[in-house]
Amino acid sequence: QVQLVESGGGLVQAGGSLRLSCAASGSIFSFNVIGWYRQAPGKQRELVAAFINGGGISYADSVKGRFTISRDNAKNTVYLQMNSLKSEDTGVYYCSAFEGRVRTTTWGQGTQVTVSS
Repeated sequence: QVQLVESGGGLVQAGGSLRLSCAASGSIFSFNVIGWYRQAPGKQRELVAAFINGGGISYADSVKGRFTISRDNAKNTVYLQMNSLKSEDTGVYYCSAFEGRVRTTTWGQGTQVTVSS
């Protein structure tokens, strides 16, 4: 089973930027959905941005125009560029990948993002 490892989280002031990386231990071609979720304290985990079925991209309304998801298939890595960060972006960011063929969802361990106001 492919493993996902996130990196790039940290503490940043409001208005700042961070770039998260999700490195997969194997090919990411087989995943129907791969992207980023986040969970703020006391809240449910929510979708931030994801590639859907290889071509489409979905963003949460709250991050449109500020966050950009990208991928490097040669490196089996998915990125999340986060600009104009707000305090409400604070949370643990998880990389997730769904493979429809085996109906399996894989999660990374998460990386903490803290935005100070």
